[in-house]
Amino acid sequence: MQAAVKNDASPNKKLRAEEAAAEAEAEVVEVEVEAEAAAKPVVGVAALCGSLRKGSFNRALIRAAMKICSESISGMSIEFVDIASLPMLNTDLEVDGTYPPVVEAFRRKIHEADSILFACPEYNYSLSAPLKNALDWASRPPNMWGGKTAAAVTAGGSGGIRAQTHLRQIGVFLDLHFINKPEFFLRVFQPPPKFDGDGNLIDEDAMTNLKQVLLALQTFTLRLQGNIRK
Repeated sequence: MQAAVKNDASPNKKLRAEEAAAEAEAEVVEVEVEAEAAAKPVVGVAALCGSLRKGSFNRALIRAAMKICSESISGMSIEFVDIASLPMLNTDLEVDGTYPPVVEAFRRKIHEADSILFACPEYNYSLSAPLKNALDWASRPPNMWGGKTAAAVTAGGSGGIRAQTHLRQIGVFLDLHFINKPEFFLRVFQPPPKFDGDGNLIDEDAMTNLKQVLLALQTFTLRLQGNIRK
């Protein structure tokens, strides 16, 4: 009887040893993943909204992007940069190569960012006047947009393809590098509901697509910075 017990214990001991080894290996992998994430450069994103409306759906997209980033994307941070206070472009406001304080502060935010996220509503087949004004102010010498990566998202009734196309055309001259895919166009008034009563994005497909845009922007930025290989 004792010999039988000894023979039964041997396989159990081997199994426990294998389980312990597997757990140790899993812990090593977890530590390596955490170390890799910690070493990964943080991509700083400046988010601009072309709509100044208080209940703007496009502003809501930026809020959703910031929430997604903070909850499920490591190595990326998004800061909303308000453009509402910028004066209309007027070179008479430029004095000896300097700009009004609000413009200087805006230009500094763009300069410090690695990437730009544009929430770009469509007005009259094009982008909005406030967004064009912001683009123009930060393009004054020296151009703050040059060499940065960018992505565009749109929420509206008509889709926003024409607005984003014009934005990309402007980006060519400003030396902005837009991701090509995935695209993001949210038709707000088509069912199912896209936003709740507080203006928060609730559509799961839209949330998934928005996250894919952010991940693509992060990867593209790191690639252009030379931090990852293709």
